[in-house]
Amino acid sequence: MVQIERLADLKPVHQRQAAVLALWRWRAPVLAFELDAEWGVDQTALESLFRLAASPAGEESDRAYRRAIAELCTAPLFTSEVDPDTVQLFQLETISNLLTFGELLDKPGVDEVERMVEASADLANYLDGLVEDSFYSHPSEEAHRQYLADPADRVSEGYFASRHLAAETACHGALGVLPDSAGLLDSSTGRELLALCEDFGEELVATMQWLRTTGY
Repeated sequence: MVQIERLADLKPVHQRQAAVLALWRWRAPVLAFELDAEWGVDQTALESLFRLAASPAGEESDRAYRRAIAELCTAPLFTSEVDPDTVQLFQLETISNLLTFGELLDKPGVDEVERMVEASADLANYLDGLVEDSFYSHPSEEAHRQYLADPADRVSEGYFASRHLAAETACHGALGVLPDSAGLLDSSTGRELLALCEDFGEELVATMQWLRTTGY
């Protein structure tokens, strides 16, 4: 809740960057696993959307993002029944958040940003639940336990929720120093924040692969 309250104090351009960083934490799981062929979604198109979102705010980049979203929405995924497995569920939720970012471009405001930040946190909580409910011990269970045993690290109930909030806190704390006219990929601080989110995403990939392998 504290993080959400801080969003309202940020400039609109930095609120937008907070939304991009929330998206970026789930970029790796979308791109690391093949998409269902029946969805008709090109993985390179999703990768392009992430990069466009991280571009400098402006009419040109916004128009390019809207065009890419319009093309994405012609895929069979959006007109057919989908019965996703665990990994695909995370992919679909992230695609949904890419669409939400498109709505943010048309209707800028802290409410849409909060929606994206909360959706990212909810996914981390959901992953904790899947790990907790698994019949198998997570291969990094001991490392996770040690992480949560440290009061400096334990900021939430579950491991991934804690890691997510730690990344979110670091990102939001640095947003105020980012240049207004640059995209996240265009400044060293922006790239560091994206790398922080990417590291979190890579850890998600490893756990999702484990879930798929164990047949959750």
